[in-house]
Amino acid sequence: MNHSTRVYNSVFELLPDVDNPTPLVRINRLNPSAQFALFAKLEWYNPFGSVKDRAAWAMLKDLETRGEVNATRGIVEPTSGNTGLSLAALAGARGYRMRAVVPNRVPLEKKLLLKIVGAELDVVSDELCPAPGLGDGSINLAKTHARAQSDRYAMPNQYENPANVEAHFRTTGPEIWRQTEGRITHLFVSLGTCGTVTGTGRFLRSQNPRIRIVAVQPSPGHDVPGLRNVEQLGVSKLFDPSLIDEILEIDYELAYTRALELCRQEGLLAGPSSGLILEGARRVIERDRVGLGVMIFPDNVFKYTTNLCKHVRELQEGLGPPQSSA
Repeated sequence: MNHSTRVYNSVFELLPDVDNPTPLVRINRLNPSAQFALFAKLEWYNPFGSVKDRAAWAMLKDLETRGEVNATRGIVEPTSGNTGLSLAALAGARGYRMRAVVPNRVPLEKKLLLKIVGAELDVVSDELCPAPGLGDGSINLAKTHARAQSDRYAMPNQYENPANVEAHFRTTGPEIWRQTEGRITHLFVSLGTCGTVTGTGRFLRSQNPRIRIVAVQPSPGHDVPGLRNVEQLGVSKLFDPSLIDEILEIDYELAYTRALELCRQEGLLAGPSSGLILEGARRVIERDRVGLGVMIFPDNVFKYTTNLCKHVRELQEGLGPPQSSA
């Protein structure tokens, strides 16, 4: 591979590392303090469009190393969309099958993308994020498939797999440290499986223990796929509260309005989780005033257009009548 000419032998060489990082872009119009440099790390530049490419590749490589996947034994995973999409695309390129167990409330765009990249889909009545509930909960059903059909499926289990954390310790953290020349003072992240915050946070803290790690969580009853608040983190074995200096709860509706502002005022087509992180960062900046912050923007807006239209009424105007399928 040649990063200078951007010529690659396969899609796997596009996956990020310290020599091929996802970009950092400075926030200008939406930053409330000129003395606080604020950057967004654009994870939709990963080949399958989200931060989850990092964990998915690490978990798949781990399964390969242990000989748990092959042409007849694929993978099954509960997902709110992004991890499943990354796993399905990577697995397909390696010749493995993928079965994704998805909550019904996940946006239609994500479910369609999973089918487009070849995943078998189980859509179940569950929360926006896979939950460890009884009956047909996403996580429970995926584990059932992995146990009952162990000859057909291995389960990476993004909520417990240390490879999820290790991926960010090896790539995301070192990328940010090099890109900011070690000047980062604040890291802003959301909470999901917690692989991103734990792996990135551990690396950055190993370089500078004074870096503040701020987690942004949506308000209860939220409608932001892929995100969790602390009360929902019992499902994850990767959450390390000792790394986090501050948790900010943000009204989840602001995830959508801030995402729209990023699109319109910064030219960054960011998804709602990025909008939520921006709002949290703005509140910290208004208080601290000076520093250099990095926000990890997990993905772009294209998988959430239906949700965005639902939450921002002005987008519903002027679209014309529904088109006939005839």
